[in-house]
Amino acid sequence: MDINTLLTFYGYLIFFYSLGLILSYVILLMMAYKYTSGYNHWSDDYMRRVVDYSPYTPGVSIVAPAYNEEVTVVDNVNSLLKQDYPTFEVIIINDGSKDKTLEKLIENFDLVEVPYEYEYKVNCKPFKRLFKSTNVKYERLVVVDKENGGTKADAVNGGLNVAQYPYFINTDVDCILAHDAIYHCIFPVLLDNKVIAVSGTMSMSNGCNIEEGEIVEFRPPSKPLPLFQDLEYKRSFLVGKMGWSYINALPNVSGGYGLFDTHVAIAAGGYGTDSFAEDMDMLWRMIGYCCDFNREYRVVQVPHTCCWTEGPSTLKVLFRQRVRWGRGLIQHVMRHRRMLLNPHYKRLGMITFPYCLIFEFLAPIIEYIGLLTLLYLMFIGGINWDTFWVVLLSIYTFAIVISVFIVFYDYALGGSYTQTRNYNRLILAGMLEPVFYHPLVTLCAIRGYFNYIIGSAAVWGEMTRTGVKKRAKEMSHSDIVQDKIQQHGGSTEIKGGWGDRINV
Repeated sequence: MDINTLLTFYGYLIFFYSLGLILSYVILLMMAYKYTSGYNHWSDDYMRRVVDYSPYTPGVSIVAPAYNEEVTVVDNVNSLLKQDYPTFEVIIINDGSKDKTLEKLIENFDLVEVPYEYEYKVNCKPFKRLFKSTNVKYERLVVVDKENGGTKADAVNGGLNVAQYPYFINTDVDCILAHDAIYHCIFPVLLDNKVIAVSGTMSMSNGCNIEEGEIVEFRPPSKPLPLFQDLEYKRSFLVGKMGWSYINALPNVSGGYGLFDTHVAIAAGGYGTDSFAEDMDMLWRMIGYCCDFNREYRVVQVPHTCCWTEGPSTLKVLFRQRVRWGRGLIQHVMRHRRMLLNPHYKRLGMITFPYCLIFEFLAPIIEYIGLLTLLYLMFIGGINWDTFWVVLLSIYTFAIVISVFIVFYDYALGGSYTQTRNYNRLILAGMLEPVFYHPLVTLCAIRGYFNYIIGSAAVWGEMTRTGVKKRAKEMSHSDIVQDKIQQHGGSTEIKGGWGDRINV
């Protein structure tokens, strides 16, 4: 096969691949619209009455790992304890912190060590101690002290081993939760006992005004990178996950905020402690368990914004995060390859997995090869420029249309921001994203694949956390805790980054 034939074949491949991608977006848009139209049929007042008065309303355990969080841990735990829900507990896992995280918790919440027979229902690093408060005000708080496990997944397993309620929420200790977040996530469980997991919609806290762990003004990020990520989050949750939920084929429940059936999670083996894509891995394990034992299941996405998390605001931190996501995706594909096109695993095996493989995993590879091919054709003068510009403009226009649709869709669902004019910034991000942001995350994914193939150590270096001084009310969250980092066993993570995987 000569080079011209190969290039022609690749050109047709790109054409049909792009056509398939565009078609998939259109289908997801339609399914997302149908899903949210039916979902919004329930009012908040009705939902609260059902949850408050139903004798079947279950208790919920909020599981939040903490590593070297001495600067913000007190405010963050206070924020978690403010959940408006009848029965819940907050489990903080001190994952071998080297700073004064544990000391701060003991001092501010009147904690004392209590005897506890720790049962290893799922695998994690060794348990040390368990603390409860002597103050009735903090009776919902449980603090687990364990050895560092190197991943968020290991820490969550450490908390899962002490969770006493039939459902648990996996979040990060620095995430900001809506007061009614549990209501919105438990309501689908009460409506349908086949629900094993519920994904809460997440948004970016960069740019928001925050006081004592609560958001008082919702604004878009002021810096370019978090602004691109804010648009990326909205596209993922409002289109991708809503659409997938319509056909019960959700690919993942974000590690930033998700509710799970505790029994099914434990029966499925808990989180894979070495996984870099623990959000997808946990859900696929649970679905696999249900399929293996002929148990019906549903996974639901709720439109309500339940959680706000801070995204990377520097190229260095964003690069580390997205390289890890790329590595986690290829690791996940290899680990669960038995499910691919396997009818035993129902929609996961026959629809979700093929889509993730073709349009998530292969997309960076195809785009990277396409870029190299384009450069080669430019060098040999083999480009029909009239056709090139028409195709490029068509793809760019479609990307802009999707972004504008998402902005108006978010506004129609209630709006993420306090002021409508803040959406102008998001529309601008949509116009610039295909040119600047998307190529960057594509290269990060390629680097992650490469790191997995060569088996390089998962080390991201060190970054120290800076102290915080409480200032005026106008001080933004991103100014307070900019570039916060979670370190796990030599790895340096941006807080919240373990679970905030973007899937469309």
